[in-house]
Amino acid sequence: MSRDYSHRMGQKKIRVQAKDGTALAGKSVKAEMQRHEFLFGAGVFGTPTFDAVSYASGEMKDPARREGFEQRFEKWAALMNNATLPFYWGGFEHEEGKPRNVQVMAAAKFLKERGVTLKGHPLCWHTFCAEWLLKYSNAEIIRKQTERIRRDVGYFAGTIDMWDVINEVVIMPIFDKYDNAITRICQELGRVKTVKTMFDTARETNPDAKLLINDFNLSASYQILIDGCLNSGVDIDAIGLQTHMHQGYMGKNRLEEVLARYEVFGKPLHFTEITLTSGEIMPPEIVDLNDYKNDDWATTPEFEDRQAREFAEMYEILFSHPLVSTAYSWEFVDGGWLNAPAGLLRKDGSAKPAYDALYELIRGKWWTNTEVITDENGEAIIEGFRGDYKLTCLDTTTDLALRKGQLDGVMTFTL
Repeated sequence: MSRDYSHRMGQKKIRVQAKDGTALAGKSVKAEMQRHEFLFGAGVFGTPTFDAVSYASGEMKDPARREGFEQRFEKWAALMNNATLPFYWGGFEHEEGKPRNVQVMAAAKFLKERGVTLKGHPLCWHTFCAEWLLKYSNAEIIRKQTERIRRDVGYFAGTIDMWDVINEVVIMPIFDKYDNAITRICQELGRVKTVKTMFDTARETNPDAKLLINDFNLSASYQILIDGCLNSGVDIDAIGLQTHMHQGYMGKNRLEEVLARYEVFGKPLHFTEITLTSGEIMPPEIVDLNDYKNDDWATTPEFEDRQAREFAEMYEILFSHPLVSTAYSWEFVDGGWLNAPAGLLRKDGSAKPAYDALYELIRGKWWTNTEVITDENGEAIIEGFRGDYKLTCLDTTTDLALRKGQLDGVMTFTL
């Protein structure tokens, strides 16, 4: 099926001139794409061999492990321009008053210096919550939660300016697997007031941040929650949609149903947590994916081919939808969350067919390298997939942002 990607394209007029302002006609200008405007991402934390935080902070001491990270990161950087960094409260601040802000900032700077757009995940969530919160009253928990948001959003402003503000609110007040502080306050405040409290705090702290709500429940319940939040004045910038498919690929029809359900809000849609396995499918009777234990969940050639086909189809659908701005594979290396073979690389670091399939799309079908010749006025039009480019004319190079909101006017390229 042929899909329309015209909404992903942009064009910009450039003028090539000498230092004295004289227009230079007949000059060849090469435009080489460096990264997409669309956010393609995959996990850079969470697996023992691919942990950007411990690598960049210096906690990863073993030379072999560091070399393994570097090899995997080279493959990662060839495709990806988006990374999610961990702010799970129980791990980020295991001991009250001792957050891992220095270590996570080291990873954030390491990635941002390489042109990666960053997101923090999450600021408020009932799972992996700090256990020490349980000794406090609900009023004090709310105060500490909002203080936490001010502290972390403020500290990372300018480096991390995108946040999953609150995660999995649909289940939050009825979550009953274990006691936790965030379920307690959500039961007291209700879902909408909880969301509004967290969003208002994050917005006050960093008015320019892009703030997301995120959930795995893609039913009408999440749609109703979002509608209620927007009607209550919650300033949601984008809608996060988790698609963990350990129990099998959702398929084209179901994916398009999800898109139709959430496009009604007119907000950017972020597919924040995509997992497709290259092993046996998790049994359908499992309700909570965390309950499935498989210490030998192997990847196989047959299922790797299936995974590649599913990734390619899903990404083509997402990239063709004008409201989708992010496609993020939750695992980059097999054996991360739930020990699933859901990565684009095997545990030994070798590329799977799914990696090759996405490479063919991202760096092939959806990538622009072009060359233009300036006219008698020294002008030419650069056209391609929206993103960042390096322009070269003779021995001079410059950068071009072929991005939404930066396409008007004429860019001057002085040799």
